[in-house]
Amino acid sequence: MGTRRLASTLIAALGVIGVTIAIAHAQQIWAGGYGRMPPRFPTKQTFSGGFNFCRLMFGSDHREKQGWGTDYPGADINFSIRISELTKITVTMRDGYNEEPEPDAVVVRATDDALFQCPFILMEDAGTVRFSAIEVQRLHDYLVKGGFLLASDYHGSYGREQFDEEIGRVLPRSLYPIVDITPPHPHPIWSTMFKVTTLPQMASINTWRRTGDVIERWNEDGSPPSARGIADEQGRLMVLMVHNTDLPDPWEREGEDKDYFYRFSPDAYAAGIDILLYSMTH
Repeated sequence: MGTRRLASTLIAALGVIGVTIAIAHAQQIWAGGYGRMPPRFPTKQTFSGGFNFCRLMFGSDHREKQGWGTDYPGADINFSIRISELTKITVTMRDGYNEEPEPDAVVVRATDDALFQCPFILMEDAGTVRFSAIEVQRLHDYLVKGGFLLASDYHGSYGREQFDEEIGRVLPRSLYPIVDITPPHPHPIWSTMFKVTTLPQMASINTWRRTGDVIERWNEDGSPPSARGIADEQGRLMVLMVHNTDLPDPWEREGEDKDYFYRFSPDAYAAGIDILLYSMTH
């Protein structure tokens, strides 16, 4: 399925031609309410057999965006809703703030036992991370035992170097080299459901509205987006690093701006769904 067909499918899921905030609310799509939201940690009822979107909480030594909470919780909620609409995955629901059920998307720390209940975890603003020694060991155990980490929404050479350094503590480069799988690389992760042949450069909606640009200011040399991976001994990807493109913002902000939706959201969802399906089937 191509991204044009995906755009049509998303519009059909909304039930209208176009995207508006009012319709987004009617369909449970997150729109508005921005600012730092308190983390929703797992409860005893969280992992009940369905899919729970898991976001990794981590410490940053500086800020580019909002650290671990960038695009939280809107990206997590909207992505989960689209997963339930566009795939056969059953998404676990919980009571929402507006008394309407919403996806039970949760925040986990590397030191939480709940980490090992998550087949997939997301890191945003990943280029600001500093792991503690215990986090390094726990993440290593999680990844080699079958877990999957998507690092996204970090930009520029400094962010790339910092995340490479930190993930190298978790998975030493001598044993787990980083390989470039930027589309159109034929890695199977890019064809689990949609055929992703390019990785578009996407800016946050605020940057796009302010400047009309698709490059974030932290990308000091204007480098194109890349996707690099770290695999285990059997070739299963454990880590995917999507750099220089804001993949989750078109999930979070899809209900706010029709032009932004059409330009970025179909590509962002196509890549994200492929990544998630790979993580859950390998």
